Amino acid sequence: MSKNKVILVDMNDNQVAVMDKMEAHEKGLLHRAFSVFLFNNNDEMLLQQRAVDKYHSGGLWTNACCSHPFPGEETIDAAERRMMEELGITTPIEEVFSFSYCTKFENGLTENEFDHVFVGTYEGAIPFDKSEVMGVCYKNLKWISDSLQKDPDLYTSWFKIAFPMLMKWKENGPKIK
Repeated sequence: MSKNKVILVDMNDNQVAVMDKMEAHEKGLLHRAFSVFLFNNNDEMLLQQRAVDKYHSGGLWTNACCSHPFPGEETIDAAERRMMEELGITTPIEEVFSFSYCTKFENGLTENEFDHVFVGTYEGAIPFDKSEVMGVCYKNLKWISDSLQKDPDLYTSWFKIAFPMLMKWKENGPKIK
């Protein structure tokens, strides 16, 4: 597995190639990604504030963790790996839906992702990696929804897209594709 490569995919998430991660972001090519959303037993969502020096969206609030699977790595395995690397935790997760989005950033990079969304429940300490994460907190869903409306610039682009989809999934069950 190459740690600096991403899996390029078509709109149906079929692998078409492998490319250097930064090159894929510079060219804005569609690649496989994942986002993990974690809840505590009070149905509050775990938010993480990305480290300021991340290659994009530094300092913004987002879901528990997100990244890209390595070539040859199953997406759920990658999600579990990144929970440990970023947050220092393990917990069972399941995929509930996927979506595609494309966001161009001021630094010239583009996130063009086919994003697999995983959910799980976690209670306990979160000994996060300070080089990846500035902080974490649990917030109730109404607070997050209100904050997204009031202060959208505090959140990552993918979180602003995925959060309403996740709320719809929570209301209706896993019907989003």
